[in-house]
Amino acid sequence: MDTAELAAFLRNRRERLRPEDVGLIPGSSRRTPGLRREEVAVLAHISTEYYVRLEQGRAPRPSVEVVSALARALRLTPGETDHLHDLTDTVRPRDPLVCRTVRPGIRTLLDRLPDTA
Repeated sequence: MDTAELAAFLRNRRERLRPEDVGLIPGSSRRTPGLRREEVAVLAHISTEYYVRLEQGRAPRPSVEVVSALARALRLTPGETDHLHDLTDTVRPRDPLVCRTVRPGIRTLLDRLPDTA
């Protein structure tokens, strides 16, 4: 894992996002463009200290779950997400299969709901 390249990639992607892009209220006292490190950490559900270490190239290899959470928090495209997984030497998880049909028993239960109090 190239920690310097990972750090640069995370920093670049963080700086290109604006608070309003991720549903946050923009503050007037921003010294640098983009999101704050704390904001990315909150969005990714990881500690600020861990994110700071990742961005500084001082953290060990993140787990697949952390990499996926960072990709969602930073609003990465599928190509950028693949690149992030390549940088961290992790395998991108497969998309879960989604069942589009409803089992008959569940359908019957749902049909009876309007009749209940």
